[in-house]
Amino acid sequence: MADTLTDHCFATVQHAGTPTGRRIDIDVGGASVPTYLAEPSDSGPDGSPRKIILYFSDVFGPFYLNSQLLQDYFATQGFTVLGIDYFFGDSYALHVNDPNFDRPTWREKSVNQAKTFIPGWVDAIKQRYVRLLSVDYLTYFTGYCFGAPYVFDQGETGLLAAAAVAHPTALTVDSVSKSSTPVLFSCADIDNAFKPDLRRSVEDVLSAKKVTYYFQIFSGVSHGFATRADPSVETQRWAKEECARSVVQWFKRFSV
Repeated sequence: MADTLTDHCFATVQHAGTPTGRRIDIDVGGASVPTYLAEPSDSGPDGSPRKIILYFSDVFGPFYLNSQLLQDYFATQGFTVLGIDYFFGDSYALHVNDPNFDRPTWREKSVNQAKTFIPGWVDAIKQRYVRLLSVDYLTYFTGYCFGAPYVFDQGETGLLAAAAVAHPTALTVDSVSKSSTPVLFSCADIDNAFKPDLRRSVEDVLSAKKVTYYFQIFSGVSHGFATRADPSVETQRWAKEECARSVVQWFKRFSV
């Protein structure tokens, strides 16, 4: 089993930029689930999105600037992106400077919220945005750190064309084996939450199931690089940007 959240999960360098997306609320069983929405410049012939990414964030949440900018980038590449805030406004971004913050209690609460609301949120997105699934309307899941396991939990919903995860935490071989969806893994060579032995075990199960998969491993970076790398360090900046480009290319591979 993967280790639980490590110190690297809570470390960040905030990026610079101006988000272009907006907040919407998705009704899930009478509860309003905050959601970040980033939209491309074009859409389907009836005004509906053609390609949809459901974004499962790290502990900093989908409204953290770094996550907003990443979701906006995916939108510039032709995807409608929806990022669920399973923290309900209480992401770790609010507590990063609090030395007395109780991480374990917060994590337990957040995991329970994610497990409770993600299935209904995904179903609501399906009803709202992809009522008539066809080759013209494709959906992809991407998960970072805390959010990665939920990609596989939803892997057999019949909704996914492909999936991508980066530096996952709390991932197990059993959870990966639930899904037969084509999946991209973006990994750091320094990662106590997704160690090489677990990575190889995951690859073994994917290979045994004959799932279409691709692993990329970035040297010189640590867990969290895909969303919280230091842009002033060339190795980290390149890995972060290449990871984002790879996700786009992976999803486009399964867009026809």
